[in-house]
Amino acid sequence: MRCIFGAVLAVAVVATSSLSQAADVYDYDLVHSSVSFKARFLDISWIHGRFNDVSGTFSLDREDPSKSSFQLTINVDSVDTANEKRDEHLRQPDYFDTKQFPTIDFQSTKVKAVDGGYEVTGNFTMHGVTKELTFPFMGGEEVEKMGAKRVGFATELRLKRSDFNFDPQAIGNIGDEAVIIIDCAGVKQ
Repeated sequence: MRCIFGAVLAVAVVATSSLSQAADVYDYDLVHSSVSFKARFLDISWIHGRFNDVSGTFSLDREDPSKSSFQLTINVDSVDTANEKRDEHLRQPDYFDTKQFPTIDFQSTKVKAVDGGYEVTGNFTMHGVTKELTFPFMGGEEVEKMGAKRVGFATELRLKRSDFNFDPQAIGNIGDEAVIIIDCAGVKQ
């Protein structure tokens, strides 16, 4: 009788621990991802750039998406517009001010499943200002490729630099609105 009770208890413990670990955790895959941006120049063309140093994690609970979370950190010093002189200018106080504000951060506070992905709400911090943003993060299907389980997401955000205390004098030639494009892959831990 003790052996049967012990076996039942062991099965219950294993079942409970597997239920409590329903979330899958993925690390941001820097090699197969990108965080890029574009902004209008003199209202006649777009200037494109990217950030080369990004990290983050995604925790996906497919049974209860509200328990999922998304976190990204962008090293702003890694800004790259394919023009070294412009990149150095973007690091200065009248733009990103990377000495004072070295990262752009996002941490989700609410996640819900939507058709084709997730609706994510969270705190977006840039240039010392934190704003709550809600946006679709499309994707999330897991695939097993290249020796690992992977997941991918994509979104596009439109932000006004004036909402994040950028120097108003610097908003003239480069428009106030910036578009941030996030295409990222995660590798399961």
